[in-house]
Amino acid sequence: QKQLVESGGGMVQPGGSLRLSCVASRMIFSVFSPKLWGWFRQAPGKERELVASITPGNDKTYADFVQGRFTIARDNSRKTVYLHMSNLKPEDSAVYYCNSLTTSNQPEYNWGQGTQVTVPS
Repeated sequence: QKQLVESGGGMVQPGGSLRLSCVASRMIFSVFSPKLWGWFRQAPGKERELVASITPGNDKTYADFVQGRFTIARDNSRKTVYLHMSNLKPEDSAVYYCNSLTTSNQPEYNWGQGTQVTVPS
Protein backbone atom coordinates (compact mmCIF):
# COMPACT_ATOMS: atom_id res chain seq x y z
CA GLN A 1 0.00 0.00 0.00
CA LYS A 2 1.43 3.33 -1.07
CA GLN A 3 2.29 6.04 1.42
CA LEU A 4 1.39 9.06 -0.73
CA VAL A 5 -1.44 8.94 -3.26
CA GLU A 6 -1.91 11.87 -5.63
CA SER A 7 -5.00 12.44 -7.77
CA GLY A 8 -6.95 15.09 -9.63
CA GLY A 9 -4.79 15.64 -12.67
CA GLY A 10 -6.02 15.70 -16.24
CA MET A 11 -6.01 17.66 -19.44
CA VAL A 12 -7.30 21.22 -19.29
CA GLN A 13 -7.25 24.10 -21.75
CA PRO A 14 -5.04 27.14 -21.10
CA GLY A 15 -6.67 29.36 -18.53
CA GLY A 16 -8.46 26.45 -16.92
CA SER A 17 -8.34 25.12 -13.37
CA LEU A 18 -7.70 21.87 -11.55
CA ARG A 19 -7.57 20.76 -7.94
CA LEU A 20 -5.01 18.14 -7.00
CA SER A 21 -5.24 16.02 -3.87
CA CYS A 22 -2.61 14.04 -2.00
CA VAL A 23 -3.61 11.59 0.70
CA ALA A 24 -1.07 10.21 3.14
CA SER A 25 -3.06 7.04 3.41
CA ARG A 26 -0.83 5.08 5.76
CA MET A 27 0.09 7.97 8.02
CA ILE A 28 -1.62 8.57 11.32
CA PHE A 29 -2.93 12.03 12.19
CA SER A 30 -0.32 12.71 14.84
CA VAL A 31 2.45 12.10 12.32
CA PHE A 32 0.81 14.02 9.44
CA SER A 33 -0.26 17.19 11.20
CA PRO A 34 3.10 18.53 12.46
CA LYS A 35 4.84 18.16 9.12
CA LEU A 36 5.74 20.65 6.44
CA TRP A 37 4.13 19.48 3.17
CA GLY A 38 4.89 20.42 -0.39
CA TRP A 39 3.85 19.93 -3.97
CA PHE A 40 6.51 19.26 -6.60
CA ARG A 41 6.35 18.82 -10.35
CA GLN A 42 8.49 17.23 -12.99
CA ALA A 43 8.19 17.90 -16.70
CA PRO A 44 9.79 15.59 -19.29
CA GLY A 45 13.53 16.10 -19.46
CA LYS A 46 13.56 18.43 -16.46
CA GLU A 47 14.40 18.04 -12.81
CA ARG A 48 11.69 17.81 -10.20
CA GLU A 49 10.99 21.24 -8.71
CA LEU A 50 9.19 22.51 -5.64
CA VAL A 51 5.97 24.33 -6.49
CA ALA A 52 4.49 25.20 -3.11
CA SER A 53 4.77 24.31 0.56
CA ILE A 54 2.61 24.67 3.65
CA THR A 55 3.68 24.64 7.28
CA PRO A 56 1.79 23.07 10.17
CA GLY A 57 0.58 26.57 10.98
CA ASN A 58 -0.71 27.09 7.41
CA ASP A 59 2.02 29.48 6.30
CA LYS A 60 2.37 29.06 2.55
CA THR A 61 5.27 29.53 0.18
CA TYR A 62 5.12 29.49 -3.61
CA ALA A 63 7.59 29.30 -6.45
CA ASP A 64 7.65 32.51 -8.48
CA PHE A 65 6.31 30.75 -11.56
CA VAL A 66 3.00 29.86 -9.82
CA GLN A 67 2.60 32.83 -7.49
CA GLY A 68 -0.92 34.19 -7.69
CA ARG A 69 -2.22 31.23 -9.70
CA PHE A 70 -1.84 28.24 -7.37
CA THR A 71 -3.00 27.79 -3.78
CA ILE A 72 -1.83 25.06 -1.42
CA ALA A 73 -4.04 23.88 1.43
CA ARG A 74 -4.14 21.09 3.95
CA ASP A 75 -6.78 19.17 5.88
CA ASN A 76 -5.09 17.41 8.76
CA SER A 77 -8.22 15.48 9.71
CA ARG A 78 -8.22 13.90 6.25
CA LYS A 79 -4.41 13.63 6.07
CA THR A 80 -4.68 15.42 2.75
CA VAL A 81 -2.82 18.21 0.99
CA TYR A 82 -4.43 20.09 -1.90
CA LEU A 83 -3.14 22.18 -4.75
CA HIS A 84 -5.66 24.47 -6.38
CA MET A 85 -4.38 25.52 -9.77
CA SER A 86 -5.94 28.26 -11.86
CA ASN A 87 -5.03 30.16 -15.03
CA LEU A 88 -3.08 27.11 -16.15
CA LYS A 89 -0.47 27.50 -18.85
CA PRO A 90 1.15 24.97 -21.20
CA GLU A 91 4.38 25.27 -19.20
CA ASP A 92 2.51 23.92 -16.16
CA SER A 93 2.27 20.54 -17.88
CA ALA A 94 4.06 18.00 -15.70
CA VAL A 95 3.59 15.13 -13.30
CA TYR A 96 2.74 16.57 -9.89
CA TYR A 97 3.83 14.95 -6.64
CA CYS A 98 3.45 15.71 -2.97
CA ASN A 99 5.80 14.92 -0.14
CA SER A 100 6.64 15.90 3.38
CA LEU A 101 9.65 18.19 3.56
CA THR A 102 12.60 18.12 5.91
CA THR A 103 13.91 21.30 7.50
CA SER A 104 16.18 21.71 4.48
CA ASN A 105 13.22 21.41 2.07
CA GLN A 106 14.21 17.94 0.95
CA PRO A 107 11.56 15.26 0.31
CA GLU A 108 11.14 12.95 3.25
CA TYR A 109 9.39 9.88 1.83
CA ASN A 110 9.47 7.73 -1.27
CA TRP A 111 7.63 9.36 -4.12
CA GLY A 112 4.10 8.35 -5.00
CA GLN A 113 2.95 7.75 -8.55
CA GLY A 114 2.11 11.40 -9.09
CA THR A 115 -0.73 12.83 -11.15
CA GLN A 116 -0.34 14.08 -14.72
CA VAL A 117 -1.41 17.61 -15.61
CA THR A 118 -1.51 18.48 -19.29
CA VAL A 119 -2.22 21.92 -20.69
CA PRO A 120 -2.03 21.87 -24.49
CA SER A 121 -0.49 24.79 -26.31
